[in-house]
Amino acid sequence: MNAAIRDGFKNGLRKGWDGFVWMIQIIVPVSFLTSLLAWSGWLREIDFIVQPMMNAVSLPAMAALPLVIGMFAGIYGAIAAMAVLPMSQTEMTLVAIFALMAHNLIQEGIIQAKSGIHPFKATVFRLVSACLTVMAVAALMGYVPSGEAAVLAGPVPVRGPLSRVFLEWLVATVKLAAIIFVVIMALLSVLEIMKNLGWIHPIVRACAPVLRLMGLNEKVGILWMTAIVFGLSYGGAVIVEEARQGHLTREDLETLHLSIGMNHSMVEDPSYFIALGLNPLWLYVPRLVAAILTVWLIRLWYRLSGRTSRSS
Repeated sequence: MNAAIRDGFKNGLRKGWDGFVWMIQIIVPVSFLTSLLAWSGWLREIDFIVQPMMNAVSLPAMAALPLVIGMFAGIYGAIAAMAVLPMSQTEMTLVAIFALMAHNLIQEGIIQAKSGIHPFKATVFRLVSACLTVMAVAALMGYVPSGEAAVLAGPVPVRGPLSRVFLEWLVATVKLAAIIFVVIMALLSVLEIMKNLGWIHPIVRACAPVLRLMGLNEKVGILWMTAIVFGLSYGGAVIVEEARQGHLTREDLETLHLSIGMNHSMVEDPSYFIALGLNPLWLYVPRLVAAILTVWLIRLWYRLSGRTSRSS
C-alpha cells in the first residue's frame, strides 16, 4: 500500500504540474486582456450587441452590462456591475441565473476545448440554455418588465491609471494562480493515489444514481464531481488529464461538458449572489434542471440520428 501511495503521489504531482502550466498559459493572457477591456470602458459601449437578447428574456437594458461583463470577465465582474445598478430583487435573480450558467465564456471555452468538445458548441449551448432558463424562471416568478426606458443607470466607475489596473490584475492573478496550483496538485495527487488503491470504482458506483439522473455515464463520475465542486477553471486540468487517457468516448465527453458547462462550481459561485440577499432555491434548482434536460435531449438526439459512441 505504501508503494501505491508513493507512486500515486509522484504521478499526481507530475500531472498536476503539467496541468498547472497549460492552465496558466490560458488564464494569464485572457485575464490581462479582459482587464484592459474593462479598464478601457469598451464593455459599456457594446451593450447594444446584447440588447436583442435582453428583449427576448424580458430584462431591462441595464441588465446587459453585468451580463456582458460576466460573459467575458466572470462571476466577480458580473456581481460588481449588478451591485451598482437599480434592479429589483427579481431582476437581480434572473441576471444571477444567467451569469451562473454563462460566464467566463472565453477562458472556460478554451479549457473545455482542450478536453473533448468544440468551444463554439459549448458556448452556444450555454448561452441558449441560459436564455431559455431565465425565460422559464421569469414566467414562474410572474415577472413583468416595467417597460421603463432602456437607460443605463447607477454610478459610472471612474477609470484609474493603467498602472493601478496592472497592479490589481497582477495581485489577483498571482492569488488565483496560487489557489489553482494548490487545488490541481492536491486533486490530481489524491486522484492518482485513489486509482492505485482501487478506490475510484466504489466511489463512482456510489454516485451512480445521481449520474443516471443527470444522464451521464458512470465513467465520468469523478470528473463531474470535480467540476461541480471546484468549477471548470480549477477542475479543468483534472478533466483534461482524464480525457487524455482515452478511456471516454466522444459522446461521454460531450454530454459531460454540456452538463458541467451550465452547472459547475455549485459550492462557491452561488454563495456570492446569496450574499446579496437572493433566494438560494433559484440559484441552484433551475440550472440543475436545465443540465438534466439538456443531456437527456442530447442523448435522445444521438439515438434518433443513429449516432454511435466514438472514442475520443
